[in-house]
Amino acid sequence: MQTAPLESKLESKLERIGKVLRVTAWSSLSLQIGFGAVSALMLLFASAGRNFSQANVVQPTGIPGVAVPIGQSSAGLGVGIFWAVCGILALLAGIYLSYRQTRLARRLRHADTMRHPSKSEVMTVLRWGAIVGVVGLLLMIIGGGTTLGFLFSKAIAQPRGVAIYNPSLTVRDIDIMVAMANMSGITAHFAGAVASAGVFEWLHR
Repeated sequence: MQTAPLESKLESKLERIGKVLRVTAWSSLSLQIGFGAVSALMLLFASAGRNFSQANVVQPTGIPGVAVPIGQSSAGLGVGIFWAVCGILALLAGIYLSYRQTRLARRLRHADTMRHPSKSEVMTVLRWGAIVGVVGLLLMIIGGGTTLGFLFSKAIAQPRGVAIYNPSLTVRDIDIMVAMANMSGITAHFAGAVASAGVFEWLHR
């Protein structure tokens, strides 16, 4: 006689878990896609501008009519772009895991109990979502730190009139774009990591 109340209580609990997982998963997915798109666009513009600058910025050699391209000055920026790209690749994995969480939430709220995912399956996806988010944060922080260090070194090394004689030594818009791309990526990974870790901890308790 107690079977029906127990089943009703279990269904109510699963419904609650499904709602919480659905809200957090969709919120996390939206934030990751939004900030990830901003980060990717900034990196795209920064990479295009960096390549254009390397091809067109030249340095006088002292010989009339002879100049050489300047590419060494943007080497530090290239390292920042590399780590940001790695962070975006990790973000793609995080977006996929957040999407998986929305599917699991939908299955939990399904009337057919046979379609409900197991607790271990839900916990595994949440665990990997948190891990990928932390790894992505680390990659973006390295990229952001590298870029900010590069910008700082350029800023303190600027003599008066440097923009006239060597424009590549000035802090340019594309330099700031790389730093902002890393910051945007950090926000996206933070959203994914917090959402997955929060639901994982809640279910674990």
